[in-house]
Amino acid sequence: MGWRSERIWIELITGSRKTSNFCWALILFLGSLGFLLVGTSSYLGRNLLSLFPSQQILFFPQGIVMSFYGIAGLFISSYLWCTISWNVGSGYDRFDRKEGIVCIFRWGFPGKNRRIFFRFLMKDIQSIRIEVKEGIYTRRVLYMEIRGQGVIPLTRTDENLTPREIEQKAAELAYFLRVPIEVF
Repeated sequence: MGWRSERIWIELITGSRKTSNFCWALILFLGSLGFLLVGTSSYLGRNLLSLFPSQQILFFPQGIVMSFYGIAGLFISSYLWCTISWNVGSGYDRFDRKEGIVCIFRWGFPGKNRRIFFRFLMKDIQSIRIEVKEGIYTRRVLYMEIRGQGVIPLTRTDENLTPREIEQKAAELAYFLRVPIEVF
């Protein structure tokens, strides 16, 4: 998703606010609440089992383990909800051919370095690089190689673009920036 003209290209980057993250955070929250409920009820229910001392030995350690899993799940779920609310990873890429400047902005975690901002000249861009790793977990990432600064990723590693989509995006960007394409 973005906006393009002859001189300016702005590419909006989605961050943590994806449907899959919402689903995982909700599933993890509800599941951990279930574990916590079962664990605490097993722990509290041992008083009712005082009539059967042999059964009490079985339920007490299970209740502690279930409660531990529930608490751990709540911590992980709260981490996911925080990244969603802060929209970590979102931002934009702005390529301005008129001024010859490239700006890359991303939101990070709260703190001193929450705003991640790179600004450099277009003439320092050496190439657009496509990295392809095939296998069980296929990964296709688009990078921009900057003279003296290394490579900067332009797409997320979990974006799952098809080979045709990544090639088209790389070709359009390389044509706009007037730089070559490298494939790794």
